[in-house]
Amino acid sequence: MRRLELGSGLAHSGDAIFEGEVQMRRHLDEGEAELFRVAEVSFRDGGRTTWHVHGADQLLVVTSGRGIVATESEEIEIHPGDVVFVPEGERHWHGAAPGADLVHLSILTPGEMTLG
Repeated sequence: MRRLELGSGLAHSGDAIFEGEVQMRRHLDEGEAELFRVAEVSFRDGGRTTWHVHGADQLLVVTSGRGIVATESEEIEIHPGDVVFVPEGERHWHGAAPGADLVHLSILTPGEMTLG
């Protein structure tokens, strides 16, 4: 068993998937768990992901702030306590709403990610 402490651990930024000020803390990465990857992602006002597609289902669990998750056909505003299911293969982006910051957990099963 292992307890994951939000807000702890090494945060990094600069990944090609991110635009603006975004930091990510990987709490469970490939090789640490067979079925899950868990990352805590903090978006400052204006920070977001680029359009991307996962080769696996994704859950986004909003822990603080206000944000947006968008697909090619819809855009929804998200708040603390919201859980968003993004099915495998759905092109989408997510990030802070204008004038707000956002923190969410990203929970994925193993799979590839494609940008664009």
